[in-house]
Amino acid sequence: MDKNKKAIIFDLDGVIVDTAKFHFLAWQNLAKKLGIEFTTEDNEQLKGVSRVKSLEKILEWGNKEISEQEFEQLMHDKNEEYLSYVDQMTTSDILPKVKETLDYLKENNYPIALGSASKNARRILEHVDLLSYFDAIVDGNEVTKAKPNPEVFLKAAELLKAQPEHAIVFEDSLSGIEAANTAKMLSIGIGDENILKEANYVFKDFEDMGLAKFKEILNE
Repeated sequence: MDKNKKAIIFDLDGVIVDTAKFHFLAWQNLAKKLGIEFTTEDNEQLKGVSRVKSLEKILEWGNKEISEQEFEQLMHDKNEEYLSYVDQMTTSDILPKVKETLDYLKENNYPIALGSASKNARRILEHVDLLSYFDAIVDGNEVTKAKPNPEVFLKAAELLKAQPEHAIVFEDSLSGIEAANTAKMLSIGIGDENILKEANYVFKDFEDMGLAKFKEILNE
């Protein structure tokens, strides 16, 4: 790898594609079966949270207790419903200007990795036809510690043979920004600057960032 080239690490959900809406639908349907109301505000609290912890929270909000067997079954059903939405994804689900950013990085030989908690990362990238852009993928199957622990990003940098301080991370969650900062990587928040204020840079989306500004950041 060119020592002067920054390594670029992308989170998946909310950065490259928006699968949060599919999680929301699946959790909402599950909550409905249990007679628990589930709002978009509730869904916000489940971002970046594991499936087990998410279901525990929903049960807590609804003041419900269920058997271990039913718990396992509900988690399975939720995942199956979520995957049925994922399997309908196409290139139209890629967030604005993400593909142009990836094209630029690829054309200029920047090493690119994915660092995501999703266990379905490869499946999603295949559906939206972006799998070939990534030199390394570290997903929920390869890590044991969730963000804000930096494990996922440190593993990604290692696979790209890059020093952490030479890596740039794109993230949409506060825990992801904290993980990047802990790893001593440059953090770029994609989303709300009030939530992601700990990031080195924050942009509403890739369109807001623009390629000119990104090139500037790459050459810092």
